Amino acid sequence: MQQTLKKTISILGSTGSIGTQALEVIEANPDNFELEAISAYNNADLLISQALKFKPNVVVIGNEDKYDQVFDALDSHDIKVFAGEGGLCHIAELEAVDIVLTALVGYAGLKPTIHAVKAGKTIALANKETLVVAGELITQLALEHKSAILPVDSEHSAIFQCLTGEIGNPIEKIILTASGGPFRGKDRAFLSTVKKEAALKHPNWDMGAKITIDSASLMNKGLEVIEAKWLFGLTPEQIDVVVHPQSIIHSMVQFEDGSIKAQMGLPDMKLPIQYAMTFPDRIKSTFPRFNFTEYPSLTFEKPDMDTFRNLALSFEALKKGGNQPCVLNAANEIAVSEFLKDRIGFIEMSDLVASCMQEVSFVAKPSLEDYIETDQETRRLALEKITEWKD
Repeated sequence: MQQTLKKTISILGSTGSIGTQALEVIEANPDNFELEAISAYNNADLLISQALKFKPNVVVIGNEDKYDQVFDALDSHDIKVFAGEGGLCHIAELEAVDIVLTALVGYAGLKPTIHAVKAGKTIALANKETLVVAGELITQLALEHKSAILPVDSEHSAIFQCLTGEIGNPIEKIILTASGGPFRGKDRAFLSTVKKEAALKHPNWDMGAKITIDSASLMNKGLEVIEAKWLFGLTPEQIDVVVHPQSIIHSMVQFEDGSIKAQMGLPDMKLPIQYAMTFPDRIKSTFPRFNFTEYPSLTFEKPDMDTFRNLALSFEALKKGGNQPCVLNAANEIAVSEFLKDRIGFIEMSDLVASCMQEVSFVAKPSLEDYIETDQETRRLALEKITEWKD
C-alpha cells in the first residue's frame, strides 16, 4: 500500500554514511517525505551544501566554532541555524517532526535520542551505541512516552522484517550475520602487524571510519549483539552470530517450531533506511535487485572469538549488565580513535577494552548520571593506559 501522507524527517548526522544515503531516499521519494532538520558535527561545508539543496527549516552544527560559517551561508535562505548539543536536542524534539533518524556516531547519540524519545517521536535508530550504553533506560523511556524505536542497522532491520506478522510467536533465537571483515581467517600474529589502511578496506560495505574499524575487529557485531537484546527483548542465550562473507543474508530468526526466516538482499543501506522511514508500508524503489544465479554459493562459519576478542567481550558485558556495556563502548571509542592515530596496534584495541572492563567501577542499576560518569571515567582511564603503554 502506498503512503498518502508525507512523513516529516529530522536527521541527526546528515553528513555521514547513513545520513547522506537517507537524503538520497528522501530525494527519490518527494511524495513520501519532507525534511525538517539536519545536523553535522564538523563537516560544515557538506552541511551547508545539503541545506541549500534540500531547504530544511533548521540546521545544527555540532562544532560551535563553525556556527558563524554555517549561519552566514544560510541566513539569507531563511534557514534557522543552531549549534552544539543543545541544538541537536532541539531538532530531536521538534513538534513538526514525525521521525528522528539518529545517525550520529558513538556515545554522542545518547542525549539527543533521549530527547526524541521523551517527545514521543518515532526513532529510526542507526546509532546502535545508544542502546549499547543505556539500553534499559532507553527502552523504559520509550514505553513511558510511547516512542517507537525502529532499527536501521541492516542486521536488526532484517530481524525486524522477519518478525513482521509474527506477533504472539515466541522467538527461539536470532542469528546475526557478520561479513567477517577484511581479516577473516587471519590469526593474532597477522593482526599484530595490521595498519589502519588495511583495516579501513571493508570487503562489502561502504561505511565511515569508526564503524569500518569496528567491523574489522568484530566489535561492530558485538555492539549489535547488545543492541539486539534491547530491541527484541532477548536473553544473551537467544543471540547467535554466524560469519557469512557474502553479506546477502542480513540476519535470521528461528522460532520455537524450528522454522527459520531470513531477510536477503544486496548490501545496500538505503533499503533498511527506507523501510524504517516508511514502516509499516513498503514503497517502490530503484535499488539494485539480488540475482540468485550471480551468487551460486552462500557460506557460513563460526566467528573466531579467541582471535577477535571484542565479540567475546561484548557477550561478557551483556551478561554482566549494569554499566558494563557502557564501559565496553567508551573504551572501544578511545581504542578506535587511537588506532586511527597510529598510537596503538589492532590487537591492543581489545586489550584496552578488556582492561577497562576489569577496572572501571561496576554499577548494577545505573541512572543516566551513572552512565555519564561511567563514560567519562572509562575514557580517562583508557587514555591513561595508552600513555603508560607508550612510556
